[in-house]
Amino acid sequence: MPRFFVEQGDPDEIVITGEDARHIGRSLRMRVGEELTVCAQGMDYHCEITRITDSEVFLQPQEIVPCAAEPSVQVTLYQAVPKQDKLAEIVQKAVELGVTKVVPVLTARCVARPTKADFGKKRDRLQKIAVSAAKQSGRGIIPEVGELLTWKEALAEMQTEDLAVMLYEEQGGVRFGEVPLEGRQRIGLFIGSEGGISEEEAAQAVEAGLHRVWLGRRILRCETAPTAAISVLMYLTGNM
Repeated sequence: MPRFFVEQGDPDEIVITGEDARHIGRSLRMRVGEELTVCAQGMDYHCEITRITDSEVFLQPQEIVPCAAEPSVQVTLYQAVPKQDKLAEIVQKAVELGVTKVVPVLTARCVARPTKADFGKKRDRLQKIAVSAAKQSGRGIIPEVGELLTWKEALAEMQTEDLAVMLYEEQGGVRFGEVPLEGRQRIGLFIGSEGGISEEEAAQAVEAGLHRVWLGRRILRCETAPTAAISVLMYLTGNM
């Protein structure tokens, strides 16, 4: 069943407008009486089409249920900015696996060093990738791609999470299974870029209360590590 997102659901009537409305009427060629699903704030509205115009689709909700695909934990991925277009792949896979938000971070060893203004120009494209991945994977929300943060800003934000962990390939890290995940609803996950994280930043992270976690003796690429870490995290919290 086709899925679309709206900011706010309504138990009486939902109206889809703009590009999605044109896609429903022209590309999908859907007609009055056919059914589709609208997602709003983690809820699935299973609807029947009651009227279609050139720019609007009117829907009557038949059933309203929590989206079964949404995890029970809210995971924010704090991703150090990688080279080239790797962040697009990371956003796509992270959304499919269930993160709530992806926050790009500029750390000492990032080879790519965009300014906040430069990154802002790329953010719209990354957000579109998040939308597409959310639709494809049956999500109940559209995860946000946040603004580019400095390491200091990201560290301060991670301290507001119920729990924050960082992947760390050097000595001192523990296995994911040793991290106290029970009862934690908001989890921050930091992953470095190609060059990893500097010793100074690692020390600052530990001082800020982040748990150092490792994924085994193999060194993963920066675009592989998020997929592996999020998968393990979702499994351990009962969401995979």
